[in-house]
Amino acid sequence: MSHYQGLIHRYRQRLPVTDSTPIISLNEGNTPLIELHHLPKQWGFDGRILVKFEGLNPTGSFKDRGMTMAVTKAVEGGAKAIICASTGNTSAAAAAYAARAGIQSFVLIPDGKIALGKLAQAMMHGSTVLQIQGNFDDGMQLVQELAKDLPVALVNSVNPYRLQGQKTIAFEIIEALGRAPDYHVLPVGNAGNISAHWMGYSEATCQQTAACGLCHGQCPYHLEPLTTSRPIMVGYQAAGAAPFMRGAAVKNPETIATAIRIGNPMSWDLAWAAVKESEGWFDECTDADILATQKELARFEGVFCEPSSATSLAGLKQDLKRGKFKAGAVVVATLTGHGLKDPDTAIMQSEQPHQIAAEKGAISRLMEQYIR
Repeated sequence: MSHYQGLIHRYRQRLPVTDSTPIISLNEGNTPLIELHHLPKQWGFDGRILVKFEGLNPTGSFKDRGMTMAVTKAVEGGAKAIICASTGNTSAAAAAYAARAGIQSFVLIPDGKIALGKLAQAMMHGSTVLQIQGNFDDGMQLVQELAKDLPVALVNSVNPYRLQGQKTIAFEIIEALGRAPDYHVLPVGNAGNISAHWMGYSEATCQQTAACGLCHGQCPYHLEPLTTSRPIMVGYQAAGAAPFMRGAAVKNPETIATAIRIGNPMSWDLAWAAVKESEGWFDECTDADILATQKELARFEGVFCEPSSATSLAGLKQDLKRGKFKAGAVVVATLTGHGLKDPDTAIMQSEQPHQIAAEKGAISRLMEQYIR
């Protein structure tokens, strides 16, 4: 076949698969890298800002990158079912890829703490959805215990194959730009994504030397480097769910950005390593700033992402004002999910539909108010 068939096919040489591995794919990856034209000027930045829009993956989020690998390896290992805890996007991806593989999926979600778009996906794909009276961190502890006792594969980001799939975003960005960006900013919840990004950038520059902070000269792929440099990694959290800023787990995280409403990240050490090795930083954004930036991006650039995704740009905007980014730099921001994942939040902050008579004159007068 000549058409694009997904990231495992595309990056087979850089992933832990063999010719006999049964690949479970929905043709994920290959998402657009979109350069912003208006917001950099409005924010007073003379460099380039590009967004990697992961909302255009099959289930609408970056989770598909990790799930294609996690479910592929689960099936290869003989699993008949998978399980995960989720704030929404993981459950949608797990359900879809389990359906594709012909196996059962179980997802634990916080009761009343999941955006309806994501819940609908898990339900439609045939997953057994368990709403627990607790938060994501409670669910994470439960699925880890259940996976030890039952014949199910755990597909949260503690599964190392998830990060293997998610690292491919770095390869795509390097190929699109012809180099690594100077900075890469992204939202941080469970922290698997920032860890996977750094893994990808590190492998892309690896020459099997001790300079690689992840493989320490023991890269298993032994391929030619894709680029010679790595970006500075910057992770942004919602202020109500910012354990990296507090230096410890947050017991009851709360934020409108439900996808990153996580108080005890599973990839804590890897995320800190990514930031420290790249000489980057963590910071936090208020819910008000996150929602305002989500609206700005949709209004001025035509890109509709979910609130958690907008955290990357909300953080970038505030740190541009603080002078933390070098003039003329190339910055890539990961937008982790599509805005339709959380339509209620989008509608809540938008101008409401006008109730108007089906009469040309009335409509014309209203339109003129906007055209002027």
